[in-house]
Amino acid sequence: MTFWICRRCGVEHEPRPAVCAICADERELVPADGQHWTTLDELVAEGQSVAVEELEPDLVGLTTVPDVGIGPTAKIVRTSAGNLMFDVLAYLDDDAVTAVEDLGGLAYIVASHPHMYGVQVEWSRRLGGVPILVSEADAGWLARSDDAVELWKGDREILPGVTLSQPGGHFPGSVVAHWASGAAGRGVLLGGDTIFANPDRASVSFMRSYPNRIPLSGVVVLRIAHHVRRFEFDRLYNNFRGVIPADARSIVLRSAERHAAWARGDFDHLT
Repeated sequence: MTFWICRRCGVEHEPRPAVCAICADERELVPADGQHWTTLDELVAEGQSVAVEELEPDLVGLTTVPDVGIGPTAKIVRTSAGNLMFDVLAYLDDDAVTAVEDLGGLAYIVASHPHMYGVQVEWSRRLGGVPILVSEADAGWLARSDDAVELWKGDREILPGVTLSQPGGHFPGSVVAHWASGAAGRGVLLGGDTIFANPDRASVSFMRSYPNRIPLSGVVVLRIAHHVRRFEFDRLYNNFRGVIPADARSIVLRSAERHAAWARGDFDHLT
């Protein structure tokens, strides 16, 4: 059965609506020339592929070449009890499936938020029905259903040393993943774009919408920072290629205080 992929956000749909609801929301956008759809067959014919890169020991990044949709980098966390795919590409092919199988397959698929759903149902089916964990608060954004989808909320340790939690912010059910043994045992936080590693590698951002520049309130940002401060992590990855290589926990807390201070007007004298 054919399913459809939004050219803008890369999320799978079945059936195809007139307009992608995810893109029509204020956090995203419908392109100026209108809604465009594609299929896996069309992307294969266009020469699409998936690049595989080791980001650090037991953490692998998958990226579409060229970009499909928003163009995130999916992260695969490898553990002795199974692997997690955190954030999902908008494309897959036989080579990509083989590459993931060679890494040990997947025990779970989790998107940090609806913009990162990609073709998660197709990834699950091609890898034998991998469970897809979807935040209960964001389930209304699902545009393709499957028996593999499981709704959840709160905190959940899905693999030894790998804990999912929902600080919210960008979406009410936005998810981060804490990997305790990452960064040589100092801990890694996969922040999606709930906690977004900035290009300076020394600060992070918290936004309701990145393309439309809608900020979160200072109160919400401090709530997010308080939510994740209980985890020990030295490194943080966003949902693209951005990384805070060291001292990430302190940087998250400082960045949250800075955001809240600007939102309160503490620095209005500088404007």
